[in-house]
Amino acid sequence: MARYTKEHKQVTRQRIIERAGHRFKQDGIDGSGISTLMSDAGLTNGAFYAHFESKDDLVANVVAEQLRAQVEQYGTLRPGREGLEDFLRWYLSPEHRDNPGDGCPSAALLDEIGRCGDATKGAYTDGAKAILDELAARLNPEDPPSARGQAIGLYAMAVGTLQLSRALSDRKFSDEILEQGIENALTFAQQRSVPAA
Repeated sequence: MARYTKEHKQVTRQRIIERAGHRFKQDGIDGSGISTLMSDAGLTNGAFYAHFESKDDLVANVVAEQLRAQVEQYGTLRPGREGLEDFLRWYLSPEHRDNPGDGCPSAALLDEIGRCGDATKGAYTDGAKAILDELAARLNPEDPPSARGQAIGLYAMAVGTLQLSRALSDRKFSDEILEQGIENALTFAQQRSVPAA
């Protein structure tokens, strides 16, 4: 039996998490079996339990990693509100709509995460708070806590708009939803933030 280094095991684990993240966002958590997930990672089913206790354990790790990576990407945006506009224009783009496997886990998985166990909901909660902190800091760099309520509204608006655009069979109507969503989100972002109660 071959023995692998800790580094090899960590690299393999990370590959499973990354491929599973793509598959979950593309086909859904419930629509992605362990055999498919392991095949995507180039591994056998038997290797799964060397890395995760259960599929629920994998889902919690995927959600945590996906949201961590999303927050990390915000660091590549221009500073302040300009970066917020860049984010909104990308988030509500036809490219993002048409490629859920490469996009935001919230828009792709929110309904399923709501039915998951505590570990996944906890991972999502931590990630969502980090995203809201980032948005609030861009809305009001001098006093991010005062922009928390506005950040919540903005993120909910963006996620809901993207989900709606993906549910439509009429491409022109879906494009209209995205364009109006950008306009609405930018208008909302320009409003003076009112501290959350």
